[in-house]
Amino acid sequence: MAAVNPGFWAGKRVLLTGHTGFKGGWAAIWLTRMGAEVTGLALAPDQRPSLYELARVGARTNSRLCDLRRPDEVAAALEGAAFDLVLHMAAQPIVRTSIEDPIATFDTNVMGTAHLLQTLRRQTSLQAVLVITSDKVYANAETGRAFAEGDNLGGKDPYSASKAAAEIVVQSYAKSFFPSVPVGTARGGNVIGGGDFSRDRLVADIVRAVQAGEAVTLRHPEATRPWQHVLDCLAGYFRHIEALATDAATPRSLNFGPRPGGPEVTVGELATLGVAALGGQPWRHEPDPVSLEAQALAIDASLAKRAIGFESRLDAPQAVALTMDWYRRQAAGEDALALCEAQIADYESRS
Repeated sequence: MAAVNPGFWAGKRVLLTGHTGFKGGWAAIWLTRMGAEVTGLALAPDQRPSLYELARVGARTNSRLCDLRRPDEVAAALEGAAFDLVLHMAAQPIVRTSIEDPIATFDTNVMGTAHLLQTLRRQTSLQAVLVITSDKVYANAETGRAFAEGDNLGGKDPYSASKAAAEIVVQSYAKSFFPSVPVGTARGGNVIGGGDFSRDRLVADIVRAVQAGEAVTLRHPEATRPWQHVLDCLAGYFRHIEALATDAATPRSLNFGPRPGGPEVTVGELATLGVAALGGQPWRHEPDPVSLEAQALAIDASLAKRAIGFESRLDAPQAVALTMDWYRRQAAGEDALALCEAQIADYESRS
């Protein structure tokens, strides 16, 4: 399988949106480790603590804080800057938050994407643009069948619908305004890893509960998700944009998720693994009386293997073990940045 190519990234001018978030923070650390010149564009972190602050991500990047929902702010933040590659990860990523505030979710995920692409029309040196959407962009009839890239887009909750809409926005801008620049979308699975402190995220909820000496509460322990470690997911994104920039035959949209045939892990099983790793209390079930979240969700990542030679290296139990090791060691006083860099180095060494 093809690995991320550090030589490709060395010296590249990269615009990374969402660098103040969990996944964006890991991306910034890895990209700068490979020698990329990273400009970050995002809101200030909304988590306390945050990986952005713990790992000193701002010191590694040219960090520009602005609101993607405001086109004038986006244009001003990027005025005079030139980029080779763009990785758009900024989003409102939480399903329950989208139900509480659907308008802000659509504003961020749909119009924020449009505002960014509109501003990028002024760029003259772009080699590729990759917009991160979600595994939840597909119209899900709860059959348990893994979704492939050609399946219909949809979304019964505002988050899923906003990401499906963002896919259409990207397609329209790519065809209308970027005739010579490859613009793609990446649809990643449910990502876990150290440094996620978001509200209503399973791993973060487990860590908070264990640290408080409480049992984590699960709404849907029987639900299945395509769990993927953050490094597997980011490696897929990096390989995708590498391929977009160097091979015109690269598919514009790709799924990234667990290896086909790997163990399927439910929410309850993942929580059991996580609690055991941290030495916490067994989880408890509190049914959610009103929920739009899918019970079964799986994506077919085989096209990424065929088209760009990429396949995840970690199965779900390995991803959980690596994640909980990060939290356990960070809570014991180890430096967050050093932990991230050590796990990146370990991941790069895996065949």
